Amino acid sequence: MRPIPIINAILVLGVLYLLVFERDRLMSFAGKSGATPEAEITAQAAPVEGAVPVQAVASVARAVDQGVLTRGQTKAARRVELRAETSARVISEPLPQGHVVAQGDVLCALDPGTRPAALAEAQARLIEAQLNATAAQKLQAGGYRSDTSAASAQSALEAATAGVRAAQTELARLKITAPFDGILEGDTAELGSYIASGGLCATVIALNPMKLVGYVPETEIDRVKMGAQVGARLATGREVLGRVSYVSQSADPATRTFTVEAEVANGDFAIREGQTVEMIIAADGTKAHFLPASAMTLNDAGQLGVRIARDGVAHFAPVKFLRDTPEGVWLSGLPESADVIVVGQDYVTEGSPVVVTLVDHAPGDVAQDTPMPGTPAPDTAPAQ
Repeated sequence: MRPIPIINAILVLGVLYLLVFERDRLMSFAGKSGATPEAEITAQAAPVEGAVPVQAVASVARAVDQGVLTRGQTKAARRVELRAETSARVISEPLPQGHVVAQGDVLCALDPGTRPAALAEAQARLIEAQLNATAAQKLQAGGYRSDTSAASAQSALEAATAGVRAAQTELARLKITAPFDGILEGDTAELGSYIASGGLCATVIALNPMKLVGYVPETEIDRVKMGAQVGARLATGREVLGRVSYVSQSADPATRTFTVEAEVANGDFAIREGQTVEMIIAADGTKAHFLPASAMTLNDAGQLGVRIARDGVAHFAPVKFLRDTPEGVWLSGLPESADVIVVGQDYVTEGSPVVVTLVDHAPGDVAQDTPMPGTPAPDTAPAQ
């Protein structure tokens, strides 16, 4: 028998044995001289026994011009109900609602009646009192009248003077005028109608400037400062700019919110009172992470946060919710950079080993470079 076929068979069997039963040793031996970088990475990333595979986003905090968002309504800067201070019949033509009036314009004129005669009588008594007081002073100086008599004449003079002033004031009440520039909210009193003391003549409102009234929760009120710039969007879509003019010092007992007012120019009266408005009040900037809303979770204590992967271990990180958008949410309280678990976070607990696969963004969400609405584009590079 020839020995060469036998030797070939033995060599084939040896090679098959090495490939099948000693494959790991053979690959290890081969890896010492010709292992590829991919193989080295695979070997280094060998999962820990029991590790949970998760997907994470390498998020980097970005500086954002975070404002205080609130809703409210528009309100006239000034409003007054003009009521009669005396009783009389209206003798002026009514002014229609919406009529623009200037300060001092007569809105209601009342019938004077006998008031001019009462003023003439008071003036006559004043003249008489002046003569009596002058005569009494001269007689007192010559010793012909007592001090008591002179004092009585002086008192009568002062009473007559007061009577004239009262009659003049009563006549002045017959004309009800606009106290400031504004617009009539409703018609003035009708011609020929009788107005009793306290009866309504007209309502005047001032719409320039216009007030924007919002209600800020107690958790955000410390960030609102007097004079801060305010951007607002009306229900009609119109956008206006103004500044904070008032910050309440006491909260509403029912809602625990604070009233904040801003003033905006309204020279064309295009903004009406009572319109719904969305306001964003400029505040100090902060750093935040833009993440998919699905990344948020709760710990055993009910605290809101996200789970991050660090050194192959899952950790819970509490966060502060800033704002939500259709594309995601802005969260603060995380480190400057973090691998935030976006898929599988509900299947791990604190300290659980994980196998992390980094993704650009969570399925169904947009990339993290989406800017916060109402803020300028960030200076920092977008997170990957």
